[in-house]
Amino acid sequence: MSDFDSNPFADPDFSNPFQDPSVTQVTQSAPPGGLEEYNPFTDARTEPPGNAPKAPPAPPQNTQPAIMKPTEEPPAYSQQQTQDQARAQAELLRRQEELEKKAAELDRRERELQSHGAGGRKNNWPPLPEKFPVGPCFYHDIAVDIPVEFQKTVKIMYNLWMFHTGTLFVNMFGCLAWFCVDATRGVDFGLAMLWFMLFTPCSFVCWYRPLYGAFRSDSSFRFFVFFFVYICQFGVHVLQSIGLTSWGTCGWIAALTGLNTSVPVGIIMLLIAALFTALSVGSLIMFKKVHALYRTTGASFEKAQQEFATGVMSNKTVQTAAANAAANAASNAARGNFKPTP
Repeated sequence: MSDFDSNPFADPDFSNPFQDPSVTQVTQSAPPGGLEEYNPFTDARTEPPGNAPKAPPAPPQNTQPAIMKPTEEPPAYSQQQTQDQARAQAELLRRQEELEKKAAELDRRERELQSHGAGGRKNNWPPLPEKFPVGPCFYHDIAVDIPVEFQKTVKIMYNLWMFHTGTLFVNMFGCLAWFCVDATRGVDFGLAMLWFMLFTPCSFVCWYRPLYGAFRSDSSFRFFVFFFVYICQFGVHVLQSIGLTSWGTCGWIAALTGLNTSVPVGIIMLLIAALFTALSVGSLIMFKKVHALYRTTGASFEKAQQEFATGVMSNKTVQTAAANAAANAASNAARGNFKPTP
């Protein structure tokens, strides 16, 4: 009958003890983590919805990509890394060059051994036909005999010798043309032929071959022979470029003299004088270059003396002559000692 006694129009939560204002205030101000984190001694007053503080607006995001300005310097660590990389690359290039030089040197020695294996090296210079009555006198192969770092210098000296030979050959024809227009210049033409036949082989044997052998075997003695002869050769080039009359050269003085006799012949002689001048300048430049290379090879006058003494004593002709002289002296001494006295 209790259901009929209740008021259907009454508030259903009126008799609910949890609807007490003090309880609802506490439950509404409870922390988000639940009652486990609730501290009743803290002042946890909630602001009304209308009076809640507004959060500061978020700063606008920059959507542009980060670009380093050209005027900005890179950090210090990046400069150090770049310097280290440059040093490492330079070191690798240096090692690669050394390896290439060693490979070229090994290739040169291998070719030299191959040429030695087939009955020894055969002379190949001057290149003469097989049916020629006289054969080659020297073995000449710069790629095989000369180390890689000196091959360029030796090739230039060989080309300079060929230029010297060609100049003497042209000088002979220049003096012939001068003799054709002036019959009193027969001496110049004769001397021009003599210089061509004499200086061509002598220059090859006296200064080019010593230079070739000096770079091939690192010989101090041959270097000194080259320097001595080449200084004399340079003096001859200077005299030939000057062109004193009756000396058999179409130098500047002789060319000006021939120009008074015949203009075409004088022009030819002037060109030959220019060749002699260029030859003198080239000789001086190469002399300095060879001397600079000589100072880097470790050669010296003491080594030259030792090589000369060793070469003289190891020469079979010298040994034979010394042995014969010693034997004759011993026999003469023996005869003098055993000679009967009257």
